[in-house]
Amino acid sequence: MAGETDRLTLVEAVNSALHNEMARDEHVVVMGEDVGVNEGVFRATAGLYDEFGEQRVIDTPLAESGIVGTAIGMSFLGIRPVAEIQFMGFLYPALDQLFSHAARFRSRTRGRFVPEIVIRAPYGGGIHSPESHSESTEALLTHYPGVKVVVPSTPADAKGLLIASIREPDPVVFLEPKKIYRSFREAVPTEPYEIPLGEASVRRDGTDVSVFTWGAMTRPTLEAARQLEGEVDVEVVDLRTLSPLDRVTLITSAEKTGRVVVVHEAHRTGGLAGEIATTIQEHSFLYLEAPVKRVTGWDVPYPFPELEKYYMVNVARIIDGIKEVVAFP
Repeated sequence: MAGETDRLTLVEAVNSALHNEMARDEHVVVMGEDVGVNEGVFRATAGLYDEFGEQRVIDTPLAESGIVGTAIGMSFLGIRPVAEIQFMGFLYPALDQLFSHAARFRSRTRGRFVPEIVIRAPYGGGIHSPESHSESTEALLTHYPGVKVVVPSTPADAKGLLIASIREPDPVVFLEPKKIYRSFREAVPTEPYEIPLGEASVRRDGTDVSVFTWGAMTRPTLEAARQLEGEVDVEVVDLRTLSPLDRVTLITSAEKTGRVVVVHEAHRTGGLAGEIATTIQEHSFLYLEAPVKRVTGWDVPYPFPELEKYYMVNVARIIDGIKEVVAFP
């Protein structure tokens, strides 16, 4: 990677992006529960309060609807709020503000007013959290037009995608896979840079089967592909932006391999895999050599920590799904 870099974890890359953007643009502010003096529940906002002060790093009450509603109002004063919701499972009280207001202002005002806000939220399981702390309901957010939904899977992507989200004129929900917040490091440019929203990344080229995934599921999917080397040539596509979907890359990959698996940790029924499978069926039906396979979480409430390993998608389940699709008919 060109230029000076640091080896960062994903949460450190989020912090680096916030530092960069707050230093570049005085209108960028961070707000949320305990983001200031306490530096955030996962320390994603470490150092910001000391560097930028209480006027730009704002501790809020424990009131998610109020956080998002206030961010929308602030955006109409020329401020660019980056609001943190401590866990995705606590986002639901704010959905009315997000869907009824933030997502609709562009069409409601014929483009005169658009809330330039980012809502950050750790999401997903894998760290033995208590109830309501391991939600993976991103499909709810992708259903509603007017809101972009972004999910990084690497530190370098986290920084570039978050900077692009902060500079994006439409509201963005930025979901951070907390299972991999600190699980690995990679080189991340020190200087600010953008990764365009709406563009998937082909993490691994292959010819036998395409596997579409995102967030924390990207790494076990790549490990499954590695373990199948010599037996199945697996293409792995990390979607990175869930709304809007990069349908061109989806269709191109599906038509190249003719076989598709979708991997996500969210519940199966109504999950994004259904939308992806239908998109491929609508555009690439004559290229398919097997039904599209879903490897997902189960249709039950996210379990307590003792049962988490039985809920989470793992490498073995991904391998089984790939083999089933490749063996058809």
